[in-house]
Amino acid sequence: MNHQDDRSIQAARARAYALAETGEYDNFNAVQQALAAEGWPNAGEALMSDYARKAVGERCRLAKAH
Repeated sequence: MNHQDDRSIQAARARAYALAETGEYDNFNAVQQALAAEGWPNAGEALMSDYARKAVGERCRLAKAH
């Protein structure tokens, strides 16, 4: 993976976190679908790790609680 790919994945992951924090999404799957719908071609790769999936899910839960 080159530096450009890494930055692209980080940007997609940051966008996923931002989407999760809006409170509009119930879970990880909904955020991943929204990210793909926005046109992020690397949505799956950006959210592949267990850490990213858990972080998105937790952000969704916290946003829904507020």
